[in-house]
Amino acid sequence: ISSFLEGLGGTNAVIVGLILGGMMAIDMGGPINKAAYTFGIAMLDAQNFTYIATVMAAGMVPPLGMALATTLFKNRFTKPEREAGKTAYVLGACFITEGVIPFAAADPARVIPSAVTGAAITGGLVMLFDIGLRAPHGGVFVMGLVDGGIGKVMLYALAIIAGSIVTALMAGLLKKKIA
Repeated sequence: ISSFLEGLGGTNAVIVGLILGGMMAIDMGGPINKAAYTFGIAMLDAQNFTYIATVMAAGMVPPLGMALATTLFKNRFTKPEREAGKTAYVLGACFITEGVIPFAAADPARVIPSAVTGAAITGGLVMLFDIGLRAPHGGVFVMGLVDGGIGKVMLYALAIIAGSIVTALMAGLLKKKIA
């Protein structure tokens, strides 16, 4: 997988970002997520900071997006799911993708595509904006380490927010109202 992703790097960075972003969300901390993260770490070691920025931003999106969905679309989530949404805000901010697992376990057909789409968009945006990050973990708490000053930090935040909104809207629109 790493060879494939590295081979794509020279052709179109946005495509790599879309793929890495989707990989971070497809199995919520499983082996595909870990392969993308390991690739980001390897590229960090090779002094290429855009890949780790991409995987970290995309990894925050699934739990943040589902947390936002529980806030915006309360009538589509049970009370325990809305409570889990509050926790998912914190987990997402800390770059703990596994915060989306309760939602995906309850409704995989709607949650997983929503999370993958939002994370892929975030990954593509981070690569489009050419954002680098020198920290291998830390979520929003290491945003100050984004290369390029406050403008790049704002673009990084924008990419995370955009993907989270897409995830929330997709999940909220795909899920049925609870009686």
